[in-house]
Amino acid sequence: MQTWNQVYDPFGSPWLSTLAASVPVIALLAMIASGRVKAHIAAVIALGLAMLVAIAGFGMPTDLAARAAILGMVTGFFPIGWIILNVIFLYRLTVEKGWFAILQQSVAGITADRRLQLLLVAFAFGAFFEGAGGFGTPVAVTGAILIGLGFSPLAASGLSLIANTAPVAFGALGAPIQGLASVTGYPPEILGAMIGRQLPLFSLIVPFWLIWVFAGFRGMIRVWPPILVCGASFAVAQFLISNYVNPWIVDIGASLVSMLALVLFLKVWQPKEIWSSPALRGHDPSLAVAGPRPVALGAGVPGTPPVHVGARTASQGEILMAWVPWIVLSIIVAVWGTGWFKGIVNPLFTWKYEVPGLHNVIMKVPPVVAKPAPEGAVFLFTYMSYTGTGVLIAAIISGLIMRFSPLRLVTAYFETIWALRYSLITISAMLALGVLTRYAGVDATLGLAFAGTGILYPFFGTLLGWLGVALTGSDTASNVLFGGLQRITSEQLGLSGVLMAAANSSGGVMGKMIDAQSIVVASTATGYFGQEGKILRFVFWHSIALACLVGLFVMLQAYVPFFQHMVIDLPAAAPAAH
Repeated sequence: MQTWNQVYDPFGSPWLSTLAASVPVIALLAMIASGRVKAHIAAVIALGLAMLVAIAGFGMPTDLAARAAILGMVTGFFPIGWIILNVIFLYRLTVEKGWFAILQQSVAGITADRRLQLLLVAFAFGAFFEGAGGFGTPVAVTGAILIGLGFSPLAASGLSLIANTAPVAFGALGAPIQGLASVTGYPPEILGAMIGRQLPLFSLIVPFWLIWVFAGFRGMIRVWPPILVCGASFAVAQFLISNYVNPWIVDIGASLVSMLALVLFLKVWQPKEIWSSPALRGHDPSLAVAGPRPVALGAGVPGTPPVHVGARTASQGEILMAWVPWIVLSIIVAVWGTGWFKGIVNPLFTWKYEVPGLHNVIMKVPPVVAKPAPEGAVFLFTYMSYTGTGVLIAAIISGLIMRFSPLRLVTAYFETIWALRYSLITISAMLALGVLTRYAGVDATLGLAFAGTGILYPFFGTLLGWLGVALTGSDTASNVLFGGLQRITSEQLGLSGVLMAAANSSGGVMGKMIDAQSIVVASTATGYFGQEGKILRFVFWHSIALACLVGLFVMLQAYVPFFQHMVIDLPAAAPAAH
């Protein structure tokens, strides 16, 4: 079949081409932020606009555009939708049996202070699930836990998104770094170490930022010691593991260190005044829909409220059992993410499908790549090693431990599918948009606009990573998309390619909180579906501010001698650029 070369300036004007390329994303964010268009409808409309831009604007053949969109829809459900479906299934089971109410009581037993619960659940516990599973797992889990703990829907959604930033570059057992290494030619250990010299500063900042957003400056200052313990322990472990061990277990190791340090510290220190409000300080529009949020997720038999512990204090045995589903989930997800497990199951349980009429038909061309290269289109249906499959197995095991009948497990699963139907449609449509823009070269046009910023490139190159994650919903995808461009551009400007490749990933993590896919995961987990616009408006400026701070820090590493010592020099045997 005849190949088609991507065109990055179809209008003969970088400004016009960039404007056209940005139309689908701007339209999607505007519709969601307006609150007047439901997320699944906005996603479908934006996908239609992306098809129009790709075909009419960038000259992509219609059949290629259709195939790319369909591939994106499928990859939207596997693995992203598959994770959220099974996490919410597990959560609903624990609510129905009353075990979640006991878990809530046990967390309150560590600390009744809402600020410290946020540190423990959203930041530390969420980082563990980011390291083990990634791809939306931490937001789904922590959002569900926070809503069960009584946090307002907007607080549970928005704060889970803000917390899930600093760990993202090392998520899913280093998948983003592996993706970055594959397109830059740099060793993953070098890239991981460089990222480990950028993100620890923000691992220290984000917990303070998180509590400041929730409780205000005074509310944050009054609990600065445990915030410092939580953030500093994570940051130090993140640096040490990434630089002296390997980049694959950074999040798991750092999160365990952080959780242990925080819990031990809270045994000897508690705030003088307990912060009991579950709402955001100031105006919290989600209070208008506050109520029994677990029921809003459809937990239990329709019309039957979940079991509550009430005023009774749960026994130690009950508390232990309440944590069993989440312990089972943690163990299985951690195993599922390991290379040795995938090496065992993937050869046996994988369906490899090369999309006909799309695979190796589209050619990437300079300056996005050093030389023309075909764009593969292979759907690897590694159904057994998907994180979502591990979550489903954990849910089934936990359901049997909770003494659900097999029939009830099946009916509860179909109830979950029905409850999440619009979320799954939304996620699939958004991934279709992201995959289509990648194959059409639309996102590369946006990337080239950032690459033309000259001396300011370290700042805007970092924001390019942020844009990539906002577009694709994945730090891994952003690294694959823009990693090669970062290396080529930085070397042309006389900058360190390792620095800018790492900056793509470090800047990208701050875009995770505003990508539409993550917002839908958060709204679904907290029973706040249909209010994605409020979540986006809440987190948007935090995302931009933190991304700009990362950009400024990378500027220092690029040009200021003191910070330049942090940049890793490549060994003599480093591979050449791809």
